[in-house]
Amino acid sequence: MIPRIYIPGDSGALALGAEKVAKAVRAELAERGIEAKIVRNGSRGAYFLEPMVEVATANGRVAYGPVKPSDVKSLFDCGFLTGGHHKRWLGAPDKIPFLAKQTRLTFARCGVTDPLSLDHYKAHGGLNGLQNAVAMTPADIVKQVTESGLRGRGGAGFPTGIKWKTVLDTSAARKYIVCNADEGDSGTFADRMIMEGDPFVLIEGMAIAGIATGATKGFIYIRSEYPHAVAAMQKAVEIARKAGVLGVNVLGSANSFDMEVRIGAGAYVCGEETALLDSLEGKRGQVRAKPPLPAHKGLFGKPTVINNVISLASVPVIMDKGAAFYKDFGMGRSRGTIPIQIAGNVKYPGLYEAAFGMTLGEIVDDIGGGTATGRPVKAVQVGGPLGAYFPRALFDTPFDYEAFAAKDGLIGHAGIVVFDDSADMLKQARFAMEFCAIESCGKCTPCRIGSTRGVEVLDRLAQNIEPEKQIALVTDLCNTMKFGSLCALGGFTPYPVMSALNHFPDDFRPTPVAEAAE
Repeated sequence: MIPRIYIPGDSGALALGAEKVAKAVRAELAERGIEAKIVRNGSRGAYFLEPMVEVATANGRVAYGPVKPSDVKSLFDCGFLTGGHHKRWLGAPDKIPFLAKQTRLTFARCGVTDPLSLDHYKAHGGLNGLQNAVAMTPADIVKQVTESGLRGRGGAGFPTGIKWKTVLDTSAARKYIVCNADEGDSGTFADRMIMEGDPFVLIEGMAIAGIATGATKGFIYIRSEYPHAVAAMQKAVEIARKAGVLGVNVLGSANSFDMEVRIGAGAYVCGEETALLDSLEGKRGQVRAKPPLPAHKGLFGKPTVINNVISLASVPVIMDKGAAFYKDFGMGRSRGTIPIQIAGNVKYPGLYEAAFGMTLGEIVDDIGGGTATGRPVKAVQVGGPLGAYFPRALFDTPFDYEAFAAKDGLIGHAGIVVFDDSADMLKQARFAMEFCAIESCGKCTPCRIGSTRGVEVLDRLAQNIEPEKQIALVTDLCNTMKFGSLCALGGFTPYPVMSALNHFPDDFRPTPVAEAAE
């Protein structure tokens, strides 16, 4: 039996040296005259262990990591092709604590299968959901997704089934499914991991969405900064089309659905669904006023479902296992699992899929291991650059849409960025305003002008110029942006600014220069 070696080829692992490790393994195999197959799988998401090399043995897969090119020779000397012990030995991947404690539904195959092998995908339960869907009526598919409790995983948390039903009930000669893969939040990488590590699950989810709503065409909108994801999705679409998963007869049924990849230029505002539609139509990405909703008049004026990558990638397991199975996970109105992305100044960065309900403290301290520097955690930003900063006093907040909203926060795309006690929260608030000013599409005044004025006010505050006046001014400015902006870019920028101001007030009252000198 030819040995099978798994070396992640996703961009996260590549950034940590996976390509150099793969090159070293190939060279060592050639030098020793050993025939083996190298599979470039996706990452399992434990990035503190990447590059993590795995080998298939008679007793299952054995992992080693983080592997450096200089480790490769000694790995072969220790007999790693048969699971031999080495200083990088980790044992069975699914027994590694970071991975063993997860509830992997959406990411069940990520890091396990060959991303571009449809046979491997099917061998691990792939296409079961789509096979069930082609035998159901569109209304029954929508009902199952609705009953599962699945909500938008891109930030808004809107019930997926309601969005699908609106499109299904809207009559039109043409309908579209648009996948928002414009993942631009700081500390987020779940979309990229799925597209690079298990692209067929996204294709399957989009095909199910098409059948459920009567849409026959789909588009995946990926930002240009994700070249590996673009390449993986393009290849996967071609493979799926040739295999009859896409096309005029999906899996041999009477249903027609095809799709293609479109590349965005990387504008953050194009993560907003209507700006994304303008960009897809070849226009400058600007937010549209609502109504009409995209579900009624979306892409090219036709009824359009716009869902995030994780929302669509979660559909196949629902259609395979049933609504009750998926709904059994989670709490309150937050059902199923959520891929939590842990980044920033943290000891164990990576992706952790779990049911809703874990507390923020459990995620940061137990799973993330606290800060990488060893210093106390000062703040955690949840939900990207527009997410609120949570102090340790709020670490008992459960990971749940409503629970976070009650604390003036948002889960967003579930990215968590950890900061230690050296962080200056005034600078972080300024960054939020500057980010908004740079990324604003310019269509509405509160966002376009408010963010620019916000930077100026916070700069005066940093210089200790009439601090109380500046604090009152930035508070009023945030209130205007929150309720007057056309979309969430301007509307959510106040979250990081006001949470930093409210939870870390001392950082907003700089010591006067004269006093500091004394």
